[in-house]
Amino acid sequence: MRLCVLPLSCALCTPVLHAQQPPEAPSPQQAPPALAPTSSPQIPEDKKSDKMDTPAANQGTSKDRLFYALPNFLTLENSAHVPPLTTKQKFGVVTRGAFDPVQLPWYAFLAGVSQADNSEKGYGQGAEGYFKRFGAYAADGTIENYMTGAILPSLLRQDPRYFQLGKGSFFHRSVYSVSRILITRGDSGLSQFNASEVVGSALASAISTYSYHPREDRTVVNTVSVWGTQVGFDTLTLVVREFWPDIRRKMSKKQKTQP
Repeated sequence: MRLCVLPLSCALCTPVLHAQQPPEAPSPQQAPPALAPTSSPQIPEDKKSDKMDTPAANQGTSKDRLFYALPNFLTLENSAHVPPLTTKQKFGVVTRGAFDPVQLPWYAFLAGVSQADNSEKGYGQGAEGYFKRFGAYAADGTIENYMTGAILPSLLRQDPRYFQLGKGSFFHRSVYSVSRILITRGDSGLSQFNASEVVGSALASAISTYSYHPREDRTVVNTVSVWGTQVGFDTLTLVVREFWPDIRRKMSKKQKTQP
C-alpha cells in the first residue's frame, strides 16, 4: 500500500475639517485663494504586510504561502463577497500551485519514505526504484490537484477556494474548516455538497492506481485506502489554512518588536 500525497487586507484616514468663516467672494482683480494640499492617507506598518498577502480583487486568488513555502493560492482571507472564478482562472491557479518548485522537495521526501519502507515493492530498490516512486508521487499530486481544484469545479460549477472564517472561538473555527471538506460554495454563491473534493479525490485515486502503479497494488481496497488518506490530509490542510493567517500576523508582529 502506498503513501498518500498531500496536494498541497489601510486605515482610512478621514481628513478633519476645521470650522471657519466662509471666505469673501474674490474681486475680479483678485484670484481665489489656493487650496492647501491635503496629505495622502498613511497606511500603518502593521497593515502593509497583511495587505500584501491578501488576494488581488481582480484575480480572486492569493499569493500567500503556508509557512512562507507551500502554495496557498486558493485561500481567501476576509473575502465574503468575491466573484466566482472562471474556468480559465481555476486551471491557471491550480497549474501555478501544482508545478511550483517547492513541490519537488516534497515529492522527493515522500519517495524516500516509500523506498525506506519498501512500499510498492514492484518499483524495486536502488536509484531506479527511487525515481519511479518520485515520478509516481509527482503524478499522484498533480492529478489530485487538477481533479479537485480545476476539472470537477469547472464541470460542477463549484468554487475551489477556501474562504477563511477568521473569527470566533478556536473550536468554532476548527469545526468550520473541517466541514469545508463536505461543504463548498458554488459559483452561484450558495453552499453545496463538495463533490469536487469527495468525488474528485476518489477519481484521482482510481486513475493513478490503475494506470502506472505496480500491478499488485491495483486493487479496490488500495484505491479506497488511498482515497481516504487523501481526504484526511486535505481536511488537516483546511484547518491549517484557517489558522495560518493568525500565525503569520503574530510572527510578523514579533519580528517588528525585536531590536
